[in-house]
Amino acid sequence: MKSSPMSRPFYYLWTTQTAANAADVLYIMALTVLVLNQTNSLVSAALMPLMRSFAQMISGLIAPLLINRFRLPSLLLLSQSGQFLLFIILAIYLQIQGSDASLILVFALVFVMSFLDGWTVPTRNALVPRLVPDEQSLLKANGLISVSDQVVQFAGWGLSGIVVAMLGPSPTLLVTAVIYGLAAVFTLGVKEPAESGDSAAHATTAASGMSGTDGTSSASATTGPSRWHTLTEGWKTIWRMPRLRLLTFMDIIDMLGGSVWVGAFTLAFVQTALGQGEEWWGFINAAYFAGTVSGGLLVLALVRTIGDRFLSAMLIGMAGYGLLTAVYAVNTEPYVALILVLLMGPFAELSIVNRRTLIQRSVGKLMLPKVLSAQASLLHLVFCISLLGMAGLAEWFGIVNLYLLAAVLTIVAFIVGVLGRRSFRAPAEQDTAPN
Repeated sequence: MKSSPMSRPFYYLWTTQTAANAADVLYIMALTVLVLNQTNSLVSAALMPLMRSFAQMISGLIAPLLINRFRLPSLLLLSQSGQFLLFIILAIYLQIQGSDASLILVFALVFVMSFLDGWTVPTRNALVPRLVPDEQSLLKANGLISVSDQVVQFAGWGLSGIVVAMLGPSPTLLVTAVIYGLAAVFTLGVKEPAESGDSAAHATTAASGMSGTDGTSSASATTGPSRWHTLTEGWKTIWRMPRLRLLTFMDIIDMLGGSVWVGAFTLAFVQTALGQGEEWWGFINAAYFAGTVSGGLLVLALVRTIGDRFLSAMLIGMAGYGLLTAVYAVNTEPYVALILVLLMGPFAELSIVNRRTLIQRSVGKLMLPKVLSAQASLLHLVFCISLLGMAGLAEWFGIVNLYLLAAVLTIVAFIVGVLGRRSFRAPAEQDTAPN
């Protein structure tokens, strides 16, 4: 079956998110260097990613209130424009103050920017099903976005290091502001189709009138839902729908082990298990990102083969990724480790892209942004817990066993998916809800 061509608004969405991701990489690198130069403290530099995750978690919690008031393209434009303006303020401030800049003010601006960024990914992922013509195109669209995300990560960290070294942290932030400005401009081209572009008032009424899945009409359809109802609607939908509950549970289990690929853990593994220096840390990271890029391209190539067998493809990806992680954990040969992480990428992308597609197909378009916001907040929290917990466990029973634990967690998530296959046989409740 031949998939339909993508719509122009989708390509605008794809472009704006690629630009925004590139800006993120640049500014994180620039600020990390700036903080290290001023404080000579790794702890201070490590606070930034933790603070970003915390801000994004809070943002995801309150995102449903904004989703009820704004159309998704408007919400995306608000996020990108707000970050653009804050970047200009931050870049000018650092350019003027230099080494005398207040880190408290810098961290405060980063917190607000991260807060604005917190609803970007849920909004993007909720917009994708509205901007593609059919389910085959949905898998292709998710694959394209995943490839661009990984390319930015793969190339971005190396290039951003060169840019920061050549220009310095403060001028790099000015470059970042320009990229964010371009992202905001491209967001203007993201338009929903007429049938999806309901007014915010209609969206609010419909969302409350759905009352989710029981088919009853809420009395608040005329008066508007309470704030608490709006904030908890996505969470209740996840809990009420077996397939969403299952996919979210699998995500949580997988995320608990996912933090082992954070830089400090991979460096410790390279030094301890492989007996190599920091240069091999770079090789391992490069191989992993190259694998994920090739994995995204593989998903694009297999769109017709996968068809509507998203669950099977996801489970194959999880099983392959888990087994390769286990072999990686017990391997002591550096070149074999490179091959293993390169092979992990395609399996990881097969799992991630199909899981995202399953979630998008399992809930109606009006409820999808709230569900994705709830999931994003939950996963940010799980990642923070995992990061802290894995650091303690690494000290307790060693880095090799830590990677074995990560492999076991992925296999457990795979087993949960296999046992819960029945949840996907019945049609999704929300698929029949008004869109």
